[in-house]
Amino acid sequence: MNACINKIRELSLELLDKGEVVKVIGFANGTIPMATSPITISSKQDVEKLVFNSTCGLNLASYIKQSIKNKKDKIAIIAKGCDTRNIVTHIVENQVSRDQVYIIGVPCNGMVDKTKIASLFEDEIIEFTEDGDTLNVKSSIKEEKLEKKDYLRENCKLCMHKNPVIYDALAADLVEEQILDNPYPDVDKIEAMDSDTKWQHFQDLTQNCIRCYACRNACPLCYCPTCFVDESGPQWVGKGQDKTDVDTFHFLRAFHCAGRCTDCGACVEACPMNINVRDFTRKLNKDVFEMFGWEAGLDINKRPPLDAYSPDDPNDFIK
Repeated sequence: MNACINKIRELSLELLDKGEVVKVIGFANGTIPMATSPITISSKQDVEKLVFNSTCGLNLASYIKQSIKNKKDKIAIIAKGCDTRNIVTHIVENQVSRDQVYIIGVPCNGMVDKTKIASLFEDEIIEFTEDGDTLNVKSSIKEEKLEKKDYLRENCKLCMHKNPVIYDALAADLVEEQILDNPYPDVDKIEAMDSDTKWQHFQDLTQNCIRCYACRNACPLCYCPTCFVDESGPQWVGKGQDKTDVDTFHFLRAFHCAGRCTDCGACVEACPMNINVRDFTRKLNKDVFEMFGWEAGLDINKRPPLDAYSPDDPNDFIK
C-alpha cells in the first residue's frame, strides 16, 4: 500500500509541478482512525497529504463537477474501479469532458466495512493499519489482527470490476478480476419473498431514516441542480418524517439511478443510520443486466439503456 501511496504522490506532484492540472482530488487521513476523507489539493506542498487505503470508500467522482470552475480547467483524480465507472457515466451524460480529467487509476482489492470492525470493540479505536491482507486494529483495551477478506463491504465482495476501466496512469499493478456465477445473490433472496414479506422488508429498511440525504449527497449520480425532494413548485415529497414521504424519497432516488448505478457503495458508507441503501438499487441493476446485458460505466461510447431506444428493446411489459 505504501508503494501505491508513493506513486499517487509522485504522479500528483509531477502534474501540479508541470501545471498540467489545477488541482488533484484524492483522500487524506482524517482526525480519527478509519476516517479517511476526500481532499482537494492545488499546491505541491500538500501532495504529502494524499493517502490511499482500505477505508477510502467514498466515490470521488462526486467531486469532479464542482472542482472544475471553467472549461479551461483540468483536474486530476485518484480513482478506484467503481470511481472510474462513474467518471465514464459523467462523461457519457455530458457532465464533464474527457480532456478535463486526468485519471490516476488505483486497482482495488476492496474497501472494509468500518461499522463491522468497530462492532468488535467496546471502546474507541485508536489505531488502524494494514499489512497486506491483514488489518491491525487497536483500542485502549485490546488489539485485533483481522483478515481483510472477512471484513469487506458487501458491494466489494460482489465486485467484478476492481480495476479502473479508464485511466491516464496507474498507481499500482492491475489486480485479478473476480468472476462470479451469480453476481446478485442478495437480490435473489429478496425476490424469493412473497409480496407482503418484500414490503415489510423495505418498510423495516427505512424505519430509521432521518432524511439527512447523506446517501444522495454521496452518490455521484445525484447531480441534478434541484433534487425532486427540494422542489417546492410543485412539491413532490413532504419535508417531514411521514413514512410515505420517506419511502417515496428512497424509491424515486433508486429509479433515478436505474441503469446508471455502479454499486460503489458510497450511499451505504455515508449513511449515519447504517441503512443498506443498496437494497433499493441492486434489483434495478440486476434487471438492466438481464434485460439489456448492461453494466453501468464500462464503455465511454455507449449510453445507458434507459437513455436510448432500440427496436430490439424488450417489450414484454406492454403485452
